[in-house]
Amino acid sequence: MDAFFAAIEERDSPAFRGVPLVVGANPQGGKGRGVVSTSNYPARAYGIHSATPISTAWRLSEVARRAGKPPVIFVSVDMQKYARVSEKVMRIVRRFIPSVEQASIDEVYGDVSWTGSYEEAEHICHRLKTEIHSEEQLTASIGLGPNKLIAKIASGWRKPNGLTIVRAEGAEAFLAPLSIRVIPGIGPKTEDMLKAKSIEIVTDLRALPLHQLEAMLGKRGVDLYEKVRGRDDSPVEEYSEPKSIGEQETFECDTLDSHLLLNQLDGLVRGVMDRLHHEGFHSFRTVVLTIRFADFVTKSRAHTLARTTGEPAILRREAIKLMLPFLDRRENPHRKLIRLLGLRVEKLSCEMNRVGLFDGLLS
Repeated sequence: MDAFFAAIEERDSPAFRGVPLVVGANPQGGKGRGVVSTSNYPARAYGIHSATPISTAWRLSEVARRAGKPPVIFVSVDMQKYARVSEKVMRIVRRFIPSVEQASIDEVYGDVSWTGSYEEAEHICHRLKTEIHSEEQLTASIGLGPNKLIAKIASGWRKPNGLTIVRAEGAEAFLAPLSIRVIPGIGPKTEDMLKAKSIEIVTDLRALPLHQLEAMLGKRGVDLYEKVRGRDDSPVEEYSEPKSIGEQETFECDTLDSHLLLNQLDGLVRGVMDRLHHEGFHSFRTVVLTIRFADFVTKSRAHTLARTTGEPAILRREAIKLMLPFLDRRENPHRKLIRLLGLRVEKLSCEMNRVGLFDGLLS
């Protein structure tokens, strides 16, 4: 989907249409915390993208306003509304494509090999785009390719409202001039490391022999060797269980107040447990706590239980144990203030394999 959250807000509020729009945290006149969730295309023209700090988005809006351009409208996130729209869109997709894998709230893979040809698959894609727009007044961009890797990259090629077709024989040529960052698995740190070696586009990366990529990046190097050649044999999985479920919160003011932090942690515990049950899981085994300090240094600590549990009290206990060292000199020797607190659970299970609370507290 194209700028999904922002597009929904534009659809539902005519005053937002055609003007720069950001969905995310409250900017509070440039002093707000948190980040941009989604920006529409006029806002992106100002340099505002997903994950941009909301304070930076405000400053960029002010720069545009002083230059005589429309200022950005900031809207808070309404995840329940976006989830309802997502469900409607996914139902439309399934009417046209029987086998689909939902990758996120606004992204889905579909296996259209049953059509027998690229021409027929293209026809299906056009009909799907038309139906989504007719029923939900939203646009979608589709990439049609020989595998999931190429289809995903192609889907972002002509946004918004695009349809890009890349056949198997053209996959390497399609990738060749693109930035290495488009390849899944290459994040900011890997990108910086490769650019330091004058490797900036896919052609540059493709020139490296397998043994050199493996020496540089280990198993990831072997994976990238295949990807830059357009190879990907991962199947479309009709249901993919989430590997983890988590919540996080950015504070209005940086803090080391233990009372405030414990209250926030209780809220995260409730949020994680609600999402765990909503996703159809009953228990977890690993607890992960994330701390981001005021200087943006981020640390995570995890503990794996002896057995799975579905008890909120045990989740809270383990989270507190992981957090306490950050309140003293064990994990925070310079007494830095905390900006963000995050909590997630991993090793999820659908079975009612609950550790008894009393037994859990004694173990």
